[in-house]
Amino acid sequence: MPSVLRQSIAFFVLTYAVTWSMWFAWAQMAGAGRWFPFYVGVFAPALVALGLTWKEKGEPGVRALLARIFRWQVNGRWYLFAIVYLATIKLLAAVAHRAIAGEWPRFGPEPWLFMVAAILISTWVQAGEELGWRGYAMPRLSARFGLGAASVIVGILWASWHLPLFFNPAGGDTYGQSFPLYLSQVTAVSVAMAWLYWRTGGSLLLVMLFHAAVNNTKDIVPSAVPGATNSLSFNASLVGWLTVVLLWICAAWFLVRMRHATLELLAERSEA
Repeated sequence: MPSVLRQSIAFFVLTYAVTWSMWFAWAQMAGAGRWFPFYVGVFAPALVALGLTWKEKGEPGVRALLARIFRWQVNGRWYLFAIVYLATIKLLAAVAHRAIAGEWPRFGPEPWLFMVAAILISTWVQAGEELGWRGYAMPRLSARFGLGAASVIVGILWASWHLPLFFNPAGGDTYGQSFPLYLSQVTAVSVAMAWLYWRTGGSLLLVMLFHAAVNNTKDIVPSAVPGATNSLSFNASLVGWLTVVLLWICAAWFLVRMRHATLELLAERSEA
């Protein structure tokens, strides 16, 4: 088995083990202290990625991986792309909903300025995931399968990593919602993030910004079904499925553009 594939498998196994065990502990605890294992689980992708990088290549490899967080000197259009991509998809889904159903869907109450502020603040928190998913795993998988296939694999595993939150009442707005819908959406988003990561020369800052924008603009037009209880069903809102269709139209274009691309050099540099 190629070393990059072994490294990728080790990353996903360890990340799932740490996160899910921490989230299980979180679900059993009470009081303010219960949130500590929850956040350890949230940051597990980064912790595992840094640990494996240290084991493979020591301090120079860790420094090279962390340096990608500060790779900010990219064309301004990529910042705009990262911030408005999902918001644009959601607004197009609202227009499609109006055309199909004859009425506008429900819009979220959050002010635009609040969303912008939340994106700027939470971008740095996304290092807890992106050091792992895009920083460590995707370059290695792309060296083995190509960037397009790697983006789909990472998307499926990234989405599935969230699965316990769909069955825990404390899991926020994912509890009881359709996991198949979520899996479809997140995998398509992963393809777009791979495109952005590739086009910015491996800037983790830009995919962190993208991730933060997704989290904070997804409810411009909410997809959640109030009172949903069966996370394994395909029962979801029309807005949700329209969002999936639009995301995958874009993802198909990105996949075509990335059909000969890899991030192999990034994997090599992180190990240098």
